[in-house]
Amino acid sequence: MDERKLLKERFKSAVSSAVKAISENFDLEIKFDNSTSSKKNSLSLPEVANLKSLQDFTNLRAFADSEALKIKYKNSKIYNKNEPTGSMARTLYAIAEKIRYEKIGSNKLKGVKKNIAQCYENKFKNRKIEEIKTDADVPITEAFELYLRSHFFKLKQNKATKKTLSYWKELFDKNLSSKLKQLNNCLEDQEAYSRLVADLIENLDFEDSESKEKQEERETKDESSSSSEKNNEDNSLSQKEENIDENSDLEISDRNIESLNEKDDSDEFGEKEVFTKPKSSDKNHLQKYKIFTSKYDEIKKAEELENEDEITRLRKNLDQQLINLQNLVTKLANKLQRQLLAKQNRSWEFDLEEGLLDTSKLSRIIIDPFHSLSYKMEKETEFKDTVVTILIDNSGSMRGRPISVAAICADILSRTLERCSVKVEILGFTTKNWKGGQSREMWNAENKPTNPGRLNDLRHIIYKSADKPWRQAKKNLGLMLKEGLLKENIDGEALLWAFKRITGRKEERKILMVISDGAPVDDSTLSVNSGDYLEKHLKQTVKWIEENSNVEILAVGIGHDVTRYYKRAIKITDVQELGDVMVNQLTKLFSEKNNKTIH
Repeated sequence: MDERKLLKERFKSAVSSAVKAISENFDLEIKFDNSTSSKKNSLSLPEVANLKSLQDFTNLRAFADSEALKIKYKNSKIYNKNEPTGSMARTLYAIAEKIRYEKIGSNKLKGVKKNIAQCYENKFKNRKIEEIKTDADVPITEAFELYLRSHFFKLKQNKATKKTLSYWKELFDKNLSSKLKQLNNCLEDQEAYSRLVADLIENLDFEDSESKEKQEERETKDESSSSSEKNNEDNSLSQKEENIDENSDLEISDRNIESLNEKDDSDEFGEKEVFTKPKSSDKNHLQKYKIFTSKYDEIKKAEELENEDEITRLRKNLDQQLINLQNLVTKLANKLQRQLLAKQNRSWEFDLEEGLLDTSKLSRIIIDPFHSLSYKMEKETEFKDTVVTILIDNSGSMRGRPISVAAICADILSRTLERCSVKVEILGFTTKNWKGGQSREMWNAENKPTNPGRLNDLRHIIYKSADKPWRQAKKNLGLMLKEGLLKENIDGEALLWAFKRITGRKEERKILMVISDGAPVDDSTLSVNSGDYLEKHLKQTVKWIEENSNVEILAVGIGHDVTRYYKRAIKITDVQELGDVMVNQLTKLFSEKNNKTIH
């Protein structure tokens, strides 16, 4: 064993010992393999071989310390009991809980305090202040964490952190500052801390938001004014409809999905695609997901969003990052290629009475004119003509390493699958603005009607269409690294868009792979609808596709469990695992027979 490997082994041993000591769980099984073990008493940490710089080692130590503190100080029953509803509220709640147990550990252990503080400061160390141009560049989740950490950990402020906080400081000071001392006093009382955090999040006023009481009053008025109409509708509903549970209130109507299956060739001619509002619910499906306006939504080819010189520059940047990952992912891609080519081995049957003329046997006719012609026919193979769509979350939380690795993996997979005659489409989804954009302005101008539904301008991006060769589209993938491109994520509608495109293809087998790092979050929409509005729509969309179409969905959650949305899904704790997981999941899928049929 060389000196370098020996040092890494010693480092792993030291980290493992520290985790067991901090967590006071000496039977804990610790692995450095980026896996997501289902065992109760186990912990997976990033692979040490992937660490390149001192900063990487510091970040791993901080992550290990945090996980150990989580094991020791977090009570899941208390956490779940007080957890608020709504994706964004749950995210803020999770941030506050993480800060709680990290602060307890930091108070008791100086080394832990140093690792955690250094790790978080590293996050803003290289952040350029020019990247933060407006409040739209600062998600509330990022500002919320920075605000709490600044208080609890006394972080060293730089220009980037000061500017990040400046857009939200007034709101946080108004709603949170008076409770910070109270939070500090109940750090070790998780029950009291969790209740207080949940209350603070519930009372936190977002821009143009309405209180639950006001919404309920308006809804009550609306219900009473139209009670006679609703009674008539209720009488027409069957008993089955009356018993639909709460999870079906966003179920997608058959008619709506059928409209998505209609082939739209407009983008083949460079014309702009237009989003269609969901149709009203039919009798068997209650369709309550609404879009306030789709007027400002757009579907753009990557090359339309930036000039060629900038796209070339961004691609070179991606290529530089590709050097570190290429060997690992390429080995895995070759494994997938061998799997595919093995399934595509073709053979012929000869000396048949019909089929294709076997020209190799024509010499027999010359020798003996009375000899009959010989035909051949290709034997059927189990491998079906296949198309793969890779749908990548282009939200702000993917900024940095996650989006770079996603782009690299999509790039290498696209090349690999193309060699095996598998068509690949690479799509991205985000929004045009952070806080609603023109859709919200229109809503404001119309006196803010209650429960408007989705309230932001969508931006869906085509990085590579299925029929475009990789060489012609490879430059476009660099666009994912463009500052300011990544904003909010509305997954349900993005999934429907990708589904519409792939179902319009002629290939027999259709695979849709979704890469995401969190639940659907759009501040503008969630501030004026229920907190789980977008999440419910995603669940119903996935459920319909999985049960009623022949499209096979794979999902990879980066640091986020997506198994509650998708049947076939996997969670990774470190973005370095993404290439491994994408290739292995596709290899596994291709090794299976597709028995899925349309109901």
